[in-house]
Amino acid sequence: MNDLFSPYRIKELELKNRIVMPPMCQYSVEAEDGIPTNWHQQHYVSRAVGGTGLIIVEMTDVEPDGRISNRDLGLWSDDQIGAFSNIVKEVHQYGAKIGIQIAHAGRKAEDAEPPVAPSAIAFDETYKTPRALETEEVKEMVDKFRASARRAVQAGFDVIELHGAHGYLIHQFTSPLTNKRDDEYGRDLTKFGVEVIKAVKSEMPADMPLIMRISAKEYVEGGYGIEESIAFSQVFKEAGVDMFHVSSGGEGPIGADGRPGTHASYQTPLAREIKKALDIPVIAVGRLDDPILANSIIGNEEADLVAVGRGMLRNPYWALEASKALNIKTEIPKQYQLGFKH
Repeated sequence: MNDLFSPYRIKELELKNRIVMPPMCQYSVEAEDGIPTNWHQQHYVSRAVGGTGLIIVEMTDVEPDGRISNRDLGLWSDDQIGAFSNIVKEVHQYGAKIGIQIAHAGRKAEDAEPPVAPSAIAFDETYKTPRALETEEVKEMVDKFRASARRAVQAGFDVIELHGAHGYLIHQFTSPLTNKRDDEYGRDLTKFGVEVIKAVKSEMPADMPLIMRISAKEYVEGGYGIEESIAFSQVFKEAGVDMFHVSSGGEGPIGADGRPGTHASYQTPLAREIKKALDIPVIAVGRLDDPILANSIIGNEEADLVAVGRGMLRNPYWALEASKALNIKTEIPKQYQLGFKH
């Protein structure tokens, strides 16, 4: 039976444990050039020292106007590759693997003038009304994802994650709430996502896995639920996704169709459903800070990997602390071994 510290392999990606640091925006690029800073270097490398198996770099955007804010990371220029490469090399030095989440914020790009989206529908009254992309611009956007994937491979990342959740551009095309187009990208709500997946895969080595983060349920009146997300995830799997990172919400203000939970593990049932229905590996995420709970998700085969967000923001050594709490042996940096002796 596997536990939180069992090794895991998908394609040629070999992880020393099942613990993931999920993407969490730092909004810390003060020069507004998309290039990682010393903060990002310390932030990610410290989690590698802290025993995390897989670190996924925060939402990194395919064009300047694709950022949530102008202080977000970007991979729209070759000039940005070097700083990412430095982070990758140092993370590898401490035994972790590292991926990057490639994305576009679409209508949630707060500093864009104006933001773009599938349709000219604002998120709410506090957001700008986006401009609907022309059909040819949608095709150009696919190529921007392709180019960013090429740069990610050049930087040495072990895995790429596409952000298809939380109300950002890929999710906006997938959701009937935000995609009211009458062209080919409106008639088939999965078309943009499929084209992005295929474009990104064309730049990746065949043995490199592609993860996609999805919102498996929308908590908005008229939004989709788990049945619909299983259906579109099947299409994305067939297009080339190797693993789903299962989250929820983000496509509109919370409405009448339920509310996201605030209790521990509230999204895990969604991950379990995707895993079972599609026979595909999944990452569970959402208030999984308790090591006993995280370990049970792996042991009960509800998910293949467990992402710990807030817990890892509080403690970069969460994985080492979890091994102590669970009394499961793991490799401790020799400099820290005294602190983990029983």
